[in-house]
Amino acid sequence: MRVTVSTFASLRELSVDRCELALDDGATLADAWTELQRQFAGIEPHRPYVRAARNGVYAAWDDRLADDDVIAFLPPVSGGAGGGLTDAPIDVAALEAAVAGPGHGAVVTFVGRARDVADDGRTVTELEYEVYPEMAASVLDEIAVEAETRFGVSVVVVHRFGVVPIGEAAVAIVSAARHRTEAYESNRFVIEAIKERLPIWKRERFADGSEWKRPGA
Repeated sequence: MRVTVSTFASLRELSVDRCELALDDGATLADAWTELQRQFAGIEPHRPYVRAARNGVYAAWDDRLADDDVIAFLPPVSGGAGGGLTDAPIDVAALEAAVAGPGHGAVVTFVGRARDVADDGRTVTELEYEVYPEMAASVLDEIAVEAETRFGVSVVVVHRFGVVPIGEAAVAIVSAARHRTEAYESNRFVIEAIKERLPIWKRERFADGSEWKRPGA
């Protein structure tokens, strides 16, 4: 059978960004890594730190593959700018530095900020986000992996929870790709998926009270 493999960041620099592998029927994700490592020996020391995904979803190394599967081998995000959830201000520049590389001709950044006016025109004094952390972190990971495997890009996404002062970033998404089309499309995909799938809720506080709603509603 044949599968498509993508690598990112440090792994891409040591191997190849995208290739096809011929594997025996019944092969696992670990077998795919072994074959890639046979072709690019420099990736061997990274194996303990790599996560594997199959068709846009994190998967176990002993998961069996099928013909035409799309595999991604993902190193930890470099530069100390990991994606996920945070209750601190988001360092957008650090996120851009974490995914941008010499092979990326396009870097697209989306920043959703707390604004001081609601859709109905009332003045917002403060935003607060409540999240289900046991589920939300893995959902953000899955969305990022799905974007990376679908569009062949590098993605990092951070969503803030707790109180977000007016004017500060509540969510930041950075997509880096060879070309602008993939960077734009993957970035749009991530924010739309967050609105649909991430278990997070926004409270808008007004002078006369507050309201809960889904972000993007």
